[in-house]
Amino acid sequence: MRTLYDVQQLLKKFGIIVYIGDRLADLELMELELRQLYQARVLENREYETALLIIRQEKRLEKEKKIEGERNG
Repeated sequence: MRTLYDVQQLLKKFGIIVYIGDRLADLELMELELRQLYQARVLENREYETALLIIRQEKRLEKEKKIEGERNG
């Protein structure tokens, strides 16, 4: 698992498709869904941690993009 697409495919295996329309909100909801799957002991520790790191990296990039957009007008 290396990309957000891979995380989406992992969630899809469990019937979870996340699309709100706001990318940051989508990422927040994906993180919540992952946490619930992990707490239900459906995901292995390594799989959960890797997916979480990918989502958090995407959230950071999205926030940076938003800040950059505000600076430029």
